[in-house]
Amino acid sequence: MLDANWPDSWRSAFRIELRAEAIGLAWRGWPVLPGATPAPITGEGDDLTWRRPVPVRDDWRELVGTHAHEVATWFSARTHSLLVATGTVVDAIEVDDELGKRAARLLRALGHPAPIVAMPNGRWLFLTTPADHIPAELAEQASVQWHGAGSYIPLPPSPFQHGVVHWRVKPEVCGWQLPDPAEVHDVLMRALADEHAPLLVETTAA
Repeated sequence: MLDANWPDSWRSAFRIELRAEAIGLAWRGWPVLPGATPAPITGEGDDLTWRRPVPVRDDWRELVGTHAHEVATWFSARTHSLLVATGTVVDAIEVDDELGKRAARLLRALGHPAPIVAMPNGRWLFLTTPADHIPAELAEQASVQWHGAGSYIPLPPSPFQHGVVHWRVKPEVCGWQLPDPAEVHDVLMRALADEHAPLLVETTAA
């Protein structure tokens, strides 16, 4: 994403956007963290070791709750990915693209919007208030990952190797009121059941 051939003005504008988003979230009480970014593409091929943004500091847990003024300084000097620690203000359920689309359609049909993030690697994040656990039906799915206490997620416009993280549904749509986790978990389980329905029919027919 961070192409070495970008004009300095583009890099500066992108850094300003990241900084603005980080400050805005921090002022709302979200635990913002500075994350690593992929190395610039120099024409020698992609960095195959890159997977997703991670905190730039090993002591990131001690940074949770840092004031917005300090957050601003993190994003002033250089470009960082925008991370948010989970487990205190926000949790997230990470799913694959197909399950994400099904669940998003169900939430829309029910009239219960929830902030949804899409990553360039085809993964979706459904944001909720913190939960103590997730249902076993979700936990046992290899494609589902719960980001609760001790974890973190990237938020827009964090750079990936081939694109940027973006909102599918912005928090403004629900007035910055994160949904109850049980509500989103239920929708994800319904979407998962719909996804497996054709397999059940085929198995029964056989």
